[in-house]
Amino acid sequence: PLSVSSMLQASRGTVKAGTNFNAGADAEVLHKAMKGLGTDEDAILQLLTARSNAQRQGIKDTYKTLFGKDLIDDLKGELGGKFESLIVALMTPPIAYDVTCLRNAIKGAGTDEKVLVEILASRTPQQVKDIIAAYRQEYDDDLEEDVCGDTSGHFKRLLVILLQVNMIFSSLSVYIELVFFLWLQALFKAGEQKYGTDEQSFVTILGNRSAEHLRKVFDAYMKMTGYEMEESIQRETSGNLSALLLAVVKCARSVPAYFAETLYYAMKGAGTDDDTLIRVMVSRSEVDLLDIRSHFRRLFACSLHSMIRGDTGGDYRKALLLLCGGDDA
Repeated sequence: PLSVSSMLQASRGTVKAGTNFNAGADAEVLHKAMKGLGTDEDAILQLLTARSNAQRQGIKDTYKTLFGKDLIDDLKGELGGKFESLIVALMTPPIAYDVTCLRNAIKGAGTDEKVLVEILASRTPQQVKDIIAAYRQEYDDDLEEDVCGDTSGHFKRLLVILLQVNMIFSSLSVYIELVFFLWLQALFKAGEQKYGTDEQSFVTILGNRSAEHLRKVFDAYMKMTGYEMEESIQRETSGNLSALLLAVVKCARSVPAYFAETLYYAMKGAGTDDDTLIRVMVSRSEVDLLDIRSHFRRLFACSLHSMIRGDTGGDYRKALLLLCGGDDA
């Protein structure tokens, strides 16, 4: 059963379930769009961006029943490039999509740390649990072991902490927060060699990831040191560890603001990081993309819609703009 908060959160997506949904009729539309010479990409993207992920799964099942074929295979056969990647992502159940992204990040050529950071820092503890279980089911592998085999140092330790959400059930106390400060100061002063003194307290703080408590910690840190937590992290750490600590802190402050920044930097400057653009637009489309849009507008003097429009093209752009769902010009 959905809790009230998750229902409220779910309603902050730009993509809603289509009304008067008929899986059979939708399957027919898609089949027709791919039959014969040429593909009607427009029909495909208009339909799929106007259905929820759960409805898309229904269409996929019905398509199999009606035509004896796998809808995703057919789509892959007809489409290409970034547009194909986007449509296939839309057709994948959310947890399965996270699992696939993580697997590719670990098992591809070289580790894509950016994906590990983004997913593990931003998902709820329950989602992380579901991801771990689905990963095991899909690949018969342990996600934590795979992550450990592919990363090192503090970065690895912190990823493992984020994966161990099920260890944590106690609520945070003032004592733990105090230990956290001591731990932070020890970490920043000592570097690698003195690590381990208060590892457990950090596990408790971050593993719990109670955003409300973490925000109190950041406020106290600001009062104590005169620095924002983000400034200290940027000053005292670098590379993947810095990126991961920053992501955890930013997500504790505001997950939508974190994703607004992620989208902005995926499109800013020369070239577009299309993998990130697709991953964020798809995975947040039914969660909090409305909030991401308003943070984007506030932070970057332009709308998400206008930036996507200026940075992409063709059917790929059309589909992304439909997911974006409106221009906050």
